[in-house]
Amino acid sequence: MFHTPSAHYDATAKLLHWLMALMIFGLLGLGFYMQGLPLSPQKLQFYSWHKWAGVTVFFLALLRLVWRATHQPPALPGHMSTLERWGAKLGHFALYALMVAIPLSGWLMSSAKGIQTVWFGVLPLPDLLEKNKEIGNALQTLHAVLNLTLIAVLLAHVAGALKHHWFDKDDVLTRMLPRRT
Repeated sequence: MFHTPSAHYDATAKLLHWLMALMIFGLLGLGFYMQGLPLSPQKLQFYSWHKWAGVTVFFLALLRLVWRATHQPPALPGHMSTLERWGAKLGHFALYALMVAIPLSGWLMSSAKGIQTVWFGVLPLPDLLEKNKEIGNALQTLHAVLNLTLIAVLLAHVAGALKHHWFDKDDVLTRMLPRRT
């Protein structure tokens, strides 16, 4: 089933977009903050929260991919150049890929480091790899690089939305905002 596009994203797409945006910004902040903390029960609790939220983002990203595959987004404005259209498609592809790859790399890293991920402290998730220090360290580096890449892509995404709003004066930004009645 493929739904036809409208002038705005539907309520589900908007909810997933803004929920994930809040979670991702929170995860980035917590991730950078907890790295510098000395080993303590509080640091371990922060790591647990980070992993719970990361797994949640992973599952929400999968849901969002299904939603996107079955619900056509609004068409891009007609004034956009071919280069801008390709940039928008590449940027969205990168965001979706990173929303899956980053939590997956964290889950793989935890598995390789021998630290099981327990979702919300209740549901133990399977380890995806055998314990292996070298692989765990490599995945830690990958996780960090992917997060830095995400920050760059997010900055470009926000800059693009603001450019459309302030300079192009089109609806690219407003169609993702909650509608006013």
